[in-house]
Amino acid sequence: MDGRDLVRSARTVRAVGTSQGWLSVRSALRRRRADAAGLPPRGAERARVPGTAVGAEPQPGGGVVRFARSSLRIRVTSGGAVFCGWDGATPEPSYALVGPGPEADGRAELEPDTEGGWRVVSERVTVAVSRFGAVEIRTPGGVVLRRELPPRWWDVVSEAGHGDGTRPESRSDQDAVSGDDGTEEAVRTGSCGGVSRWVQRSEVAADARFFGLGGRASGPRLRDGTYRLWNTDPGGAFGPGDDPLSLTMPVQLVVADAGTHLVFHDNSWDGRVSLHEGEEGRGSGHDRAGSCEVRMDGGPLRYWVLTGTPSRVLHGWASLTGAPALPPRWALGHQHARFGFGDAAEVRRVVAGYRTRGVPLTALHLDIDHLDGHRVFTVDRTRFPDLPGLASELRQEGVRLVSIVDPGVKAEPGNAVYESGAAADAFVREARGREVRGVVWPGEAVFPDFTDARVRKWWGGLYAERLAQGFAGVWHDMNEPSSFVAFGEPTLPRSARHALEGRGGDHREAHNVYGLAMARAGYEGLCELRPDERPFLFSRSGWAGLQRYGGTWSGDVATGWPGLRASLALVLGLGLCGVPYSGPDIGGYSKVPSAELYLRWFQLGAYLPLFRTHCAHDTGRREPWEFGDEVLAYARGAALERERLLPYVFTLGQLARLTGAPYVRPLWWNTPRDRALRDCEDAFLLGDSLLVAPVLEEGARRRSVRLPRGRWYDTTTGQAYEGPGRVMVDAPLSRIPVLARAGAVLPVAGADGDVELEVWAPAQGRKGGGLVVPDSGDGWERPCVERMESQWESGRVVVSRPDGEPVGYRVRVRGGETRAEAGEAGPDAHGGRDEA
Repeated sequence: MDGRDLVRSARTVRAVGTSQGWLSVRSALRRRRADAAGLPPRGAERARVPGTAVGAEPQPGGGVVRFARSSLRIRVTSGGAVFCGWDGATPEPSYALVGPGPEADGRAELEPDTEGGWRVVSERVTVAVSRFGAVEIRTPGGVVLRRELPPRWWDVVSEAGHGDGTRPESRSDQDAVSGDDGTEEAVRTGSCGGVSRWVQRSEVAADARFFGLGGRASGPRLRDGTYRLWNTDPGGAFGPGDDPLSLTMPVQLVVADAGTHLVFHDNSWDGRVSLHEGEEGRGSGHDRAGSCEVRMDGGPLRYWVLTGTPSRVLHGWASLTGAPALPPRWALGHQHARFGFGDAAEVRRVVAGYRTRGVPLTALHLDIDHLDGHRVFTVDRTRFPDLPGLASELRQEGVRLVSIVDPGVKAEPGNAVYESGAAADAFVREARGREVRGVVWPGEAVFPDFTDARVRKWWGGLYAERLAQGFAGVWHDMNEPSSFVAFGEPTLPRSARHALEGRGGDHREAHNVYGLAMARAGYEGLCELRPDERPFLFSRSGWAGLQRYGGTWSGDVATGWPGLRASLALVLGLGLCGVPYSGPDIGGYSKVPSAELYLRWFQLGAYLPLFRTHCAHDTGRREPWEFGDEVLAYARGAALERERLLPYVFTLGQLARLTGAPYVRPLWWNTPRDRALRDCEDAFLLGDSLLVAPVLEEGARRRSVRLPRGRWYDTTTGQAYEGPGRVMVDAPLSRIPVLARAGAVLPVAGADGDVELEVWAPAQGRKGGGLVVPDSGDGWERPCVERMESQWESGRVVVSRPDGEPVGYRVRVRGGETRAEAGEAGPDAHGGRDEA
């Protein structure tokens, strides 16, 4: 233990208390000993590259190309997705995919290409493989979207010490992966022990921009740098410079003039992704391509590529990994949480405060302080003597209770959950067979092995206790999994053994999918316990495919203006990875926000899918009236506007379920070739109809907004602006700028609570429209999607349905006659009127 470890030990003791702090020191030492005894010893390794192509075997949708020292399996699916698997890797088993995977494209065939290579041509994509193993993903027109250079492995050398020392025959595809001279050399590694590490480098267009990789505080556009693929509890609070966070994914979305593509490396091991944006020659013709390097500490080298428009790519991703779960309608409203409500009287006081002050509230979340000694699936009967009665009372007022659920189970005799799990052999074990012990909030704890179907079934049944207590939903926390340690990684030993669906393995492979598998256990348990209701579940950690079971939230984002900006980056980035339902801790988790910061965060949250306040126990209260009358009035306005937009937000949720499109979208969503929009990170689209421009800087009362092409109306003033370009708009403390697309048809709640259509007048000679999904309850009814159209006709705006059926809703037309052209310095104009 070095000096830094000693400093961290002291900080840990202060953060979690003396008793748990010293337990965390013991836990760190025990973890180190477990890995020393349970991981394979360090061994010599030898680098390997594919070598030269020696033949191919056609198969449905593609085939297998064989090289001197490896093989590559290619399959193009009927939906246009491309699978590539090296060294015999196949699409399954996979924690990301849903079902057996898509069928192969029967018309795509593997055929010889030029210079000894091979190619697969399909309607949507062409895959070309060079004789040395470089793989190009091309558009149907032949434009290269991505070029994967030949991979490189580090294999454990046998006892005889012999490796294949064949020298590559050509340097054309090999320079970037085989060293300066192309030779292979024996190396040593300290982390992999007995498992092949690998690296793969790729090239993209010089103008390409990178997005994704899960939850990244410095996004949504990912700048040059290295990003780790290892779900990590950041420990208290994080800001834009902290990486990795709780939810990482090997999912990149790459946007360029030539097209958009998503690449997913289906490998849950620890890894790193290094990104470098390209540079254009500015007329010289000498562009420098963008590049990506993926390094994994083990596991298969297999990946999927999906191409097309952003909407088509995300639809294909949802088809591959599962449709996003739709939360119940109440979970789309305003929710309140904090660590430290105290007791039932405090809960009643807070809910009454919202009611008497006219601020909508649909749910209240109870953190670990409502549990008996922080033990999962228990209740502190002193603080909450009749929790079911409290839940029933609040539900009559339209407020649901949501419970935290942590994976760590206090390891003590008499704890019913521990004894039940021990009897079922449900907990993760060390390589020597003993239960892995960590330290979390209840003290010394054990951890269920959610990679075992039998354990998931057992754990899912435990949610019956939460439902019996009156809870309507759950949020999973501490499930990276996190364990307090005074030094080293704050998680389980890498040598810990997991079932991995019967294959067997250790925590190096299971770590990143632990939160995902826990979400599956909870979701399936809730579905079985309440089969007529859609579960409400969101999780701090997860992996590719988490959207099947619920959403996520930012985790413990630091209080401050940088934390506010990071909140937006996380939601946008996660949506582009296929997780559309997310949101931040409004106000930040870690400190007391200023009144202005709290309000601006609240105003942003009102337009995000998960609209929830939350904070630590020692950072003050987060109810809006605690920040003064002015903040209360403006926060009430934001919450009421969210309530008015609920039919629209619900429609976006249903569309996410059907198409994979996120609620919150980057400005370039419909025009990915607009380079200015690709670089815009301070505004977003809510669906296709609304552009939201949050205030992210202290003291700002006006801000610049970059507009996509078309006419946009300020929803407060009615002022019309013409894009593309920049405009300056007012952003008083009372609101943030929100603009509506001309021609948009939005379902909103009318004054009487019934759904009506808010139509923003289309420009003369143009049409508009929108979709409406009526609320059919919180069950599993198949949604009915109603398409609406708007257009000018005989001097008035007419709304109709293309199927000829009556519109069936009250219609209110809005939009001003005055407009301003957008430029780099936009006009300072106001006005406009509503039209009927």
